[in-house]
Amino acid sequence: MTKEFIKIGLISISDRASSGFYEDLGLPTLENWLESVLITPFEIAARLIADEQDEIESTLIDLVDNVKCSLILTTGGTGPALRDVTPEATLAVADKEMPGFGEQMRQISLNFVPTAILSRQVAVIRKQCLIINLPGQPKAIGQTLEGLKDEAGTTKVHGIFAAVPYCLDLIGAPYMETNETLVKAFRPKSAIKPQ
Repeated sequence: MTKEFIKIGLISISDRASSGFYEDLGLPTLENWLESVLITPFEIAARLIADEQDEIESTLIDLVDNVKCSLILTTGGTGPALRDVTPEATLAVADKEMPGFGEQMRQISLNFVPTAILSRQVAVIRKQCLIINLPGQPKAIGQTLEGLKDEAGTTKVHGIFAAVPYCLDLIGAPYMETNETLVKAFRPKSAIKPQ
């Protein structure tokens, strides 16, 4: 019996990086983080695109409908600047909005910078896929996914990824397990599968 694996879409949204003006750091940051945290086998479909709403929407639709991703993480394009349209594109392709993810990301980031209130990250469900807009800065990506820990490594504020595996269970996506020393996924006891 083959072990179930999960398809994960990663999208870095940046006019300058997509045009080659500077090196994209979003995709490598996300890939490295997932490799350190996920125990479940996964396959990545990565895209580097410009801040164009039509292109973001079509990329999200393609990754869900054709590539069959169960989770998509985006980085970039979530601020108040005129070219920042990632949340609008994400909401345009959504079946359901999941506001708690954006609320928690801003709450975590406020521990570091007062400008966290300018972030407009959203999360949605399209079909059987969870789509989450993450911050654009590599350091903030890790902070929002993992949460805040004290010097002893004890979690003080949960990161958003602790809720991702159970959300995927609820929408019929593959079962995801994490390295609990980095992110302990929360599930009700009835939803935990024996290893």
